[in-house]
Amino acid sequence: MSAQTTGSLHPGSPDKEDYALKPMLKPIHLWAIGVGMVISGDHFGWNFGLAQAGPLGFFLAVGLMTILYITFIFSYTELTTAIPNSGGPYAYARRALGPTGGFVAGFCTLVEFVFAPPAIALAVGAYLNFIAAKVFGITLPGLLGLAPPVWIALLAIVGFIALNLRGLKEAVAFELGVTILAIIELLLFCAICLPKFQFSNLVTTPALPGGFQGVFAALPFAMWFYLAIEGMAMSAEETANPKRDIPLGYISALATLIILATLISVISVGVMPWQELAKVTMPLPVVAEAVLPAGHFMIGTIAVLSIFGLVASLNGIIIGYSRQTFALARARYLPHALAKLNANKVPQNALIIPGLFSLVACFTGYTDQIITIAGMGAIGLYIVSMISLFVLRRREP
Repeated sequence: MSAQTTGSLHPGSPDKEDYALKPMLKPIHLWAIGVGMVISGDHFGWNFGLAQAGPLGFFLAVGLMTILYITFIFSYTELTTAIPNSGGPYAYARRALGPTGGFVAGFCTLVEFVFAPPAIALAVGAYLNFIAAKVFGITLPGLLGLAPPVWIALLAIVGFIALNLRGLKEAVAFELGVTILAIIELLLFCAICLPKFQFSNLVTTPALPGGFQGVFAALPFAMWFYLAIEGMAMSAEETANPKRDIPLGYISALATLIILATLISVISVGVMPWQELAKVTMPLPVVAEAVLPAGHFMIGTIAVLSIFGLVASLNGIIIGYSRQTFALARARYLPHALAKLNANKVPQNALIIPGLFSLVACFTGYTDQIITIAGMGAIGLYIVSMISLFVLRRREP
């Protein structure tokens, strides 16, 4: 598939200065965006899948998702390097399947990327509420009738929208820093818990408590280990050398995520009864509590450092949804005002308007249901993207 300019993909004079993004990203930035968008999935959400499938069934679900993402990302990289467009999936589907295909892909992407931030932000709220109580002995109050996790989630989304309005350089520098800190925290968690690992915790009778139906029911939660890595494609227009840098960014990010998913899921289940682990919103601090003496300072340390992983994903996905909205508006699938850039070359309306939908979703407080909605959007996106790849391979080899 030959690389093409992006001009034919967005009608409405997209090459005007007002609608051109600034290329500045290097492989290390793409790695940080790819890992950062996803790394919150190591901190929450995945463990709900244990209730559906039990340990072995959940590990099967994780294995299936890992295979899916390996094959998907290698195919997706081919699309991204051939069509380096901030619209990502929308651009590929439009080229392959026409305007309707582009709209379907863009809609699925927005469902995924607009519903993922509230799930992550609610986890930020839950973690901060936990830290306040366990580390500082403070009971956070409700605010305007909202529970602490909810009002913290609202403030988190507003805060990261404000950060992104300052410019991509600032947002990506922040993303790189918090992603590195989050990885350090996850490795520290593994080092603390590994000595308490018991293989017997991985074994159940029957081996698949939920049967194969449970394995499939666990897939949306297993997907949380990788969900949103495809958002790196939406930074393609802002990449200095897309043909070289995007494959490097994707492969290094995926390898990092596979290692982390394996370590976190196996070690966590190996040190704590899976039935209990399946019920908690904050698995890492709870697992740390199970292996450390009561009141040990490392419990609070793990909880505090976990915030870095959560905000890395929140910030990265906000970058992603703003670029997708920008591209859809530039192509006039959405109101063209959403494609307007501010003085910092940031699509400000594309940051703010979808963010309002994320804020509304926070009011539900249902993290597991929001995760499922985001996962359904992702599945639709993956299906349309793969159809687009096969069509373009045949039409434009």
